[in-house]
Amino acid sequence: MKHLMTAATLAFAATGAQAQDSDVTLQLQWVTQSQFAGYYVAQDKGFYEEEGLNVTILPGGPDIAPPQVLAGGGADVMLNWMPSALAAREKGLPVVNIAQPFKTSGLMLTCWKDTGITSVEDFKGKTIGVWFFGNEYPFLSWMSQAGISTDGGEDGVTVLKQGFNVDPLLQRQADCISTMTYNEYGQVLDAGVNPDELVTFKYEDQGVATLEDGMYVLEESLNDPAFVEKMVKFVRASMKGWKYAEENAAEAAQIVLDNDETGAQTIEAQERMMEEVAKLTAGSNGTLDEADYQRTVDTLLAGGSDPVISAAPEGAWTHVITDQALN
Repeated sequence: MKHLMTAATLAFAATGAQAQDSDVTLQLQWVTQSQFAGYYVAQDKGFYEEEGLNVTILPGGPDIAPPQVLAGGGADVMLNWMPSALAAREKGLPVVNIAQPFKTSGLMLTCWKDTGITSVEDFKGKTIGVWFFGNEYPFLSWMSQAGISTDGGEDGVTVLKQGFNVDPLLQRQADCISTMTYNEYGQVLDAGVNPDELVTFKYEDQGVATLEDGMYVLEESLNDPAFVEKMVKFVRASMKGWKYAEENAAEAAQIVLDNDETGAQTIEAQERMMEEVAKLTAGSNGTLDEADYQRTVDTLLAGGSDPVISAAPEGAWTHVITDQALN
């Protein structure tokens, strides 16, 4: 009986270990939407299952900070904008970029045309809505490079801490607001605003774009060969999901909608978002482009007396995972 119990215990322990080895928890940067379609598609289409993985996708929200979730052990991998991740790393949280599905930035400022704004120089004396919680870094760096103060006044901009909505523009509380090409810009149009009434400034076009929606893990986790192997499988399946989503936008949007437990999303909005997101992931196989990384770092360092990061990071990214996953 004792031998039987021991054998059963060992078998149970082995099964538990296998389950743990296959479990992956992903923390999204925001709520369930087509911004994260690749991961939901990979799950829905069985791409994770084909790799032997059991993936849990955790939605984000205004009260959820992915770096804190990662640091607390609530997730194996998080999605984060690189400015936020590098700032967290400099403050002592050793996060490492293991893959970069988004090649292009979707961040932009959307302004009322009747304010007379036609160039960055025209921002002076204006009120601009800016997202915080790590999303403010690209804007602050941009203004510093442009030599425009963010302390208000005629020669500076007044920064309005913008919630994650477009109300400040619609209610004329701000001359410009932060928007994503795939999300808030569409919300402005949905509110009945004609595109001809607006002027947009894409960070990508201004040369101050920073990388968005990368995959990050804790540096110490990469010392574990089993974890590395699991991330190789996760990245490979996720990128398969992303490429499928790019080519099948309508189906991907429906998959996202099926996973939205809040009921807040609509298929029309998700299809539009997916079409725009596909433009940002196009051209990336998941491997971090070193030139894109360096541009991000240079932008963040160019913050004058208040840079986002004070020195060029070391060890903030690795190709170890993507080299194995994609080659």
